[in-house]
Amino acid sequence: MIKMSVAEGEVYEVMHDEIVKMFDLRGKMALITGGARHLGYDAASILAAAGCHLAVTSRTAAHAEESAARLAAEYGVEAIGLGLDQTKFTDVERVVESVLAWKPQLDILVNNAGGGVGNSAALLAERDPADLALLIDTNLTGPLYCVRQAARHMMSHQRGGKIINIASIAGMGGRDRRVYARTGLKGQPVDYAAAKAGVIGMTRDLAGYLAPHNINVNCISPGGFERGQPEAFIREYADRTPLGRMGRDGVDLKGAVLFLASPASDYITGENILVDGGFVLWK
Repeated sequence: MIKMSVAEGEVYEVMHDEIVKMFDLRGKMALITGGARHLGYDAASILAAAGCHLAVTSRTAAHAEESAARLAAEYGVEAIGLGLDQTKFTDVERVVESVLAWKPQLDILVNNAGGGVGNSAALLAERDPADLALLIDTNLTGPLYCVRQAARHMMSHQRGGKIINIASIAGMGGRDRRVYARTGLKGQPVDYAAAKAGVIGMTRDLAGYLAPHNINVNCISPGGFERGQPEAFIREYADRTPLGRMGRDGVDLKGAVLFLASPASDYITGENILVDGGFVLWK
């Protein structure tokens, strides 16, 4: 039993060793793409809190380096930041090689980087085909490149690993675009839903493909997170969510990431965990 002193002459029991062991990632190495902010930074933070060394990426190398330095200082782990454009396979190759040159192991991949909605309209009939293609490359092809390179090392050098793909509830059903129109937001492009549905499908097939190599592949599908959207949108979204609110950065994704990265999930693969406050239940 772990104990902590709380006052002179007083000690109370905090946590059983079995719990610590189940979530202990000390000595492990994780690559978190898009790890410089928002959900990616949350994923990096909770892995660091469990003792994991980190490589975080961002489209802008300086942002990744700043976040890595902050994580190292706060959690006492080793961390590096690297620039990455995951739409380019050669860039993915370079980053994975750089990570392995720094630490010759890769135990965990959090495949989080995405975005790239573009400047054109969100409605498919009005959408610029170039934005459509870029979004697919960023949110589906890029993550597949990252899995390819990480899994190659996990298969050939380690005989094991954890891969966590970040998808979205957008990949699980249609959206009521009247909400966006009423609240002044651009909305969700169809190509985003297509890409995230692809990530979910990719996860399930990869889980079967990589299971013989002792590699667990799972997925997390977040719902909407509150980030300064118009109050009208936040109210409507919360009203459509059983738990009555949007997601919170810094809090709501961390538990699912730690669970899927840790020994606690060693017998789980091919799953998609929804972190959405129950949003899809009422659709």
